[in-house]
Amino acid sequence: MWTQTVDPFGSLWLSALVAAIPIVVFLAGLVVFKLSGITAALVALATQIVVAMLPFHMPATAVAGAGLLGLLTAIWPIAYIIVMAVWLYKLADASGRFDVIRASIGGVSPDQRVQVLLISFAFGGFLEGAAGFGVPIAICAALLVQLGFRPVKAAMISLVANAGAGAYGAIGIPVIVGAQVSGLDVLELSRAMVLMLQPLTLVIPFVLVAILDGRRGLRETWPMALVVTLVFSGVQASVLWFLGPELADLGAGLAAMVAIFLFGRVWQPTRTYREDGGTAPEPERHSLREIAAAWSPFYILTAFILVWSLPVFKDLFAAGGALSASVLSVPIPGLTGEVTTSSGSVVTATWSFTPLNATGTAILLAVLVTFFTTATLRASDLWRELRNTLTELWRALVLIALILMLANIANYAGASTAMGYALAAAGPVFPLLAPIIGWIGVFLTGSVVNNNTLFAPLQVATADKLSVDPSLFVAANTAGGNTAKVISPQSIAIAAGAVGLSGRESEILRASILYSLGMLAFVCVWSFVLSLVT
Repeated sequence: MWTQTVDPFGSLWLSALVAAIPIVVFLAGLVVFKLSGITAALVALATQIVVAMLPFHMPATAVAGAGLLGLLTAIWPIAYIIVMAVWLYKLADASGRFDVIRASIGGVSPDQRVQVLLISFAFGGFLEGAAGFGVPIAICAALLVQLGFRPVKAAMISLVANAGAGAYGAIGIPVIVGAQVSGLDVLELSRAMVLMLQPLTLVIPFVLVAILDGRRGLRETWPMALVVTLVFSGVQASVLWFLGPELADLGAGLAAMVAIFLFGRVWQPTRTYREDGGTAPEPERHSLREIAAAWSPFYILTAFILVWSLPVFKDLFAAGGALSASVLSVPIPGLTGEVTTSSGSVVTATWSFTPLNATGTAILLAVLVTFFTTATLRASDLWRELRNTLTELWRALVLIALILMLANIANYAGASTAMGYALAAAGPVFPLLAPIIGWIGVFLTGSVVNNNTLFAPLQVATADKLSVDPSLFVAANTAGGNTAKVISPQSIAIAAGAVGLSGRESEILRASILYSLGMLAFVCVWSFVLSLVT
């Protein structure tokens, strides 16, 4: 039996600095040495193993067990969800349905302020929930350019709009991972996200209109912006509070799109705004049946995810439930019963294999139903798009696995706790700093998932030291990271490629950075306020 050593050097700050070395190595590899994400993560993982085994005296068996748990978690459920979600999106694209979707969006209103609310905010939020990983930024920015927006403005608007949905992308993965690596209940963290991030989400539609047309635009389009923000934020907050993060973006984005379609039939701005001052092109017309069929993959996905999120369905797989036998829990050797935490509790680490009630299975069923109900798709299309999905995502999935391995080793070695205890020395001021840690993590890694994997355990350790609700700090970490997606190098590169500005990423960065910093400042102040009242 090995007991964690939080302060191996007898100096908490020195122990925390040593514990932070693997994270610094990873970030320096990305920023200073311009290494690929995988290479930087491999070097950081090797460094983490050395730090865990030498100064923190973690046994090799415990290191191997922690790494194995990180790898298994990356495969199931995380990689399973991501691959299934992107596969569904690619099938919808291969079927030709996105041509109809584009036409239906452009025909709602000739006013570009309304188009931004529909495409970048509502539809982008929906895509973020379905696929994430840059898909909404790329699609929405390209759509805006096709509708007459200047490339830099289209990219910047899509990046800013993504802040309304980025914290719950790819079926809620950032929140799910944040809960898993920090030991929090997913629903508890989801509710903390409502308190932390919803005030910012409420103002984003108005910010988008102001970016395009300033105060005049706000005066002329506030009814539509108000409808959009109330519907989107209301649905998003309700789903998060009662069901969890999986459907937060899907439900909110879909509801906001329907609201824009319906409200647009009875209200339009008195002045039609066009960025270039010209006239709007004549939209391509499609029947209601064609439009409904084009959107059907996402309706199907929403239906399956909703069923999988219902408590009555989840109860089937709980202990004593009718299908509980289908849940396989595997104790992790080297950890379970062999490690004692610094607080004196014996570690019980298990990996759960849940083939029936996994969120990825719900998405897989949506893929199959979409395939069998789409006459233009053949079996060869099905497997080709799966191969394309795996080809495009394997680097991202490997990076997530390496980061999860690193984070688990740091967590079980006591290194995360050491950093948290040292940061807790900031005392009552720390809630003001918590979102900044998340902002730095996402700016450098490009992923709210990786950010939560790295820093959520640290936030929990700090919260425990300060006797603050840990879900508040993990929510602050997620929210701060979400604001960094606006200018993270990966997001900027995706946006630049989508609008034909590869090599001119600095222009998009300069146009976007003040919005990212402004949103971060808001989240920092709000995090501090919540720490005083919760």
